[in-house]
Amino acid sequence: MKKELEAFERLLEIMNELRVKCPWDRKQTLESLRTLTIEETYELADAIIKNDLNELKKELGDLMLHIVFYAKIGSEKNAFDITDVLQGINEKLIRRHPHVFSNVKVKNPKEVEENWEEIKMQEKDRNNSVLSGVPDSLPALVKANRVQQKVRGVGFDWDERHQIWDKVKEELSELQHEIETENKEKIEAEFGDLFFSLINAARLYDIDPETALERTNKKFIKRFNYLEEQTIKKGRSLKKMNLDEMNKVWEAAKKFD
Repeated sequence: MKKELEAFERLLEIMNELRVKCPWDRKQTLESLRTLTIEETYELADAIIKNDLNELKKELGDLMLHIVFYAKIGSEKNAFDITDVLQGINEKLIRRHPHVFSNVKVKNPKEVEENWEEIKMQEKDRNNSVLSGVPDSLPALVKANRVQQKVRGVGFDWDERHQIWDKVKEELSELQHEIETENKEKIEAEFGDLFFSLINAARLYDIDPETALERTNKKFIKRFNYLEEQTIKKGRSLKKMNLDEMNKVWEAAKKFD
């Protein structure tokens, strides 16, 4: 533990010095750091998806820097400092894990989630709405998954996970009906309902939909790049190939997944 504390203390010392001596670091604000933090978070997520542990280590360091940076600015505003940040999360973890730090008994992870949400609702400094903690700025897919996780914490969920497939089929049928009417607004609404139900299905089967979709994105990009490379090697243009010709190369690309 001594080694970890010394490294963290060194980071705090470096931040104090940068804030005084570096023109770029000195001019940063909470607002200017925001977009950079979002970028760093996505880079961290990308390293996780790639299972690149060396890159993950680096990205965690970058994110840690941002946390310390925000705390430094907070201390300059006499609002909070890094001690307040750490004490706050320490107290929250103890409070929301009574099955670890008190005498509450739980049978499974689901009961832990339910207790977490119930305790959160009881906290004085929070809005009493179950969904109040879901940020408005979250990407829609991530937000849908988080909303569903939140309501599950208070028991609003399917009794059996296989029941979700009836809902998926229902939403798909409604979408197909609206497509026939050619009402774009209603088609959009039904697409949203279908996406929401599929995200719900992913959650019920312990699949993170964002990760699943990103893996498919990367797989598609890899295959398409192969298709493009093979076409160039043959001196041909994709625009002059028909779909059957493209599909033959596409099928070959699958062997390299």
